[in-house]
Order: sequence, then structure tokens, then C-alpha cells
Amino acid sequence: MKKIYYEKKGRRYVPVSEYDSEYLDSFSKGTHIVMCYPGGQSRRYNIDPNYAAMIAAGRLAEDGICEAMRKASEMRPQRTPLTPGQKKAWEKLAKEFGDDLCPLTYGSARDHAEAGVNAMQLEADKLMAHPAVRDAYEQFQTVCNLVKQKQNT
Repeated sequence: MKKIYYEKKGRRYVPVSEYDSEYLDSFSKGTHIVMCYPGGQSRRYNIDPNYAAMIAAGRLAEDGICEAMRKASEMRPQRTPLTPGQKKAWEKLAKEFGDDLCPLTYGSARDHAEAGVNAMQLEADKLMAHPAVRDAYEQFQTVCNLVKQKQNT
């Protein structure tokens, strides 16, 4: 919603400010974090993602990621939950028609990737709980920022 605010100057109204909800809620290109909490919200623009911790967590969490992705890709009925009566009727119908009738679905590639990323985030959080890992990451970020500055000059 766009709204223009006016101020009276003499006998005329002059526009002094403009509010545009679509503009205020938009994001520029980059990585941003939005936190919503009771009574407000905060936004951090153009943050550097924690790539080092993510890579380390990915190496350590390989088994957990595989398990999360396997679980997310299991076949399941498209419509859930089934009532006991529906399940019994479905099993009878499936038995009569065979495998051709079974409308089971797999999770999407997006579901699989999200399951893997969530597993990586859990491992990264565990790693970043250690002061030595946090210090090493901060040093890594400092070196990365210095390299970026040198490349931009």
C-alpha cells in the first residue's frame, strides 16, 4: 500500500513524505536474517553466511544428513492422515488392484535438501558452541574480509 503524507504550507498542501509497504518489506540481493519476536522484529542485511562452520558440519554430519534425507524421501500417502476405516478400505482396494493403484508420493527434492540443511545447521550449532571453534571462525572471517578488500582495490 502506497501512502503520501502532506503538510499545510500557507494555503496549500505539500507532499512531505511517502510510505510504501511493498518497498519497505522488500529485500535486496544478498543474505539476510529476519527475526520476529513478540512486540517487534529485527533485520540484518547482507550478512556473511557461516560457510566454514557449514562445511565442517557437513563433513561431520554426513551420516545424519543421509539419514535425514532418507527419511524425508520415504514414500507416504499423498493425503494424510488416513482414518482407520480409510486405511482398511485402502489396503483392501490396493490388494484387489495391485501395485498400479498405489498413489504414494516421494518428498520433493526441496524437502530432501531442507532435511539435509537442517541436519547441517544442528551440527554447525554444536561446533560453534565451543569457544575455540568460534575464535577460529572469527579469524577465518577476518582473513576473508581482508582478501575481499584487497580484491576490490
